[in-house]
Amino acid sequence: MSRMKTSAVREILKVAERPDILSFAGGLPAPELFPVEAIARAHAEVFAKEGPAAMQYSTTEGYGPLREWIREYNAERGLHTSVEQVLITAGSQQGIDLVAKVMLDPGDVVVVENPSYLAALQNFDGYQARIEYVGSDDQGMRVDELEALAARCKPKLIYIVPNFHNPKGTTLSLERRHALVRFAQRHRVLILEDNPYGELRFRGEALPSLASLDDMGVVVQLGTFSKTLAPGLRIGWAVGSRELTRSLTIVKQSTDLHTATLAQRATAKLLSWFDYNSHLAQLRATYGQRCQAMIDALEAHMPEGMRWTNPDGGMFLWAELPRGLRGEDILPRAIEQKVAFVPGSPFFAANPKAECIRLNFSNRPPELIEEGMRRLASVLAAQ
Repeated sequence: MSRMKTSAVREILKVAERPDILSFAGGLPAPELFPVEAIARAHAEVFAKEGPAAMQYSTTEGYGPLREWIREYNAERGLHTSVEQVLITAGSQQGIDLVAKVMLDPGDVVVVENPSYLAALQNFDGYQARIEYVGSDDQGMRVDELEALAARCKPKLIYIVPNFHNPKGTTLSLERRHALVRFAQRHRVLILEDNPYGELRFRGEALPSLASLDDMGVVVQLGTFSKTLAPGLRIGWAVGSRELTRSLTIVKQSTDLHTATLAQRATAKLLSWFDYNSHLAQLRATYGQRCQAMIDALEAHMPEGMRWTNPDGGMFLWAELPRGLRGEDILPRAIEQKVAFVPGSPFFAANPKAECIRLNFSNRPPELIEEGMRRLASVLAAQ
């Protein structure tokens, strides 16, 4: 516990989510796009037809029809597995924890790109892992730096968000995907492919998952309905080799017995008749519009010297403040002007860049994005 730090994002949200503040801090999907009526109908159908079973304990592996739906959905995207290789989790965040619990002993090396997903760094610290890092650029993780790293230490796990990275919004290129899988197979290192945003591509062609490129069982993939249906369902999944999935199931048994039975059955019921693909299309169109609105507002209002990424999907973009300004220093002044963001420093495993910030575009309509960026620009102009 002495190694674990509080989540900077969660601490900021205590202030930033006040109703009077335009917050671009949280990784929040658009609540107006939650299929509330459909989810309510699915729960009602479960209660009407499966009530006692939905209230009972269930298997750790997860509800069979839901696992089968996930298996089929993955197969349509090039990832072919058996249903036994699918484990239902309480969101993909639990998947990170289960993989770390299975794979990591104190001192084991986890490789991340710098910066990386903050909650994953917290988790690996909790298992006393040694976190090593490679760089990242507009094409994602610098896979070419892995060989030099492997020459001085033996990695146990590589953690990556290949699609619309949190916090940067970048996407791992196809060439680097192939190279990363080849590296992991050659060195027998497990890749933890965290893919919460993969279905939120609003521009460009979809790229194959790392798991679909792997024929040696060195990739475990995490997915979730938190970014596509609703985070309150707390339904995610892990897909890996049979051996690894069995180990993940055993440690999950000691963690929470199983993911909530009612939520699993209602989600499976929903997916049996809900037009999920049309729902995804609506999400993609809306988030694409909001991302462009933020980029347009940044271009219109921000001072010279500020730079930012240009995501093809997901929920975030990453910006670098001008003139060496520090995100931590700017945030209190931004809060005074009723606008919030997340400083970038906590996302770094080492050598933090204090001038970086993360901005979420999915949670606000274009007119409020415009107003929020105008407020932030006024704060920067006053420095």
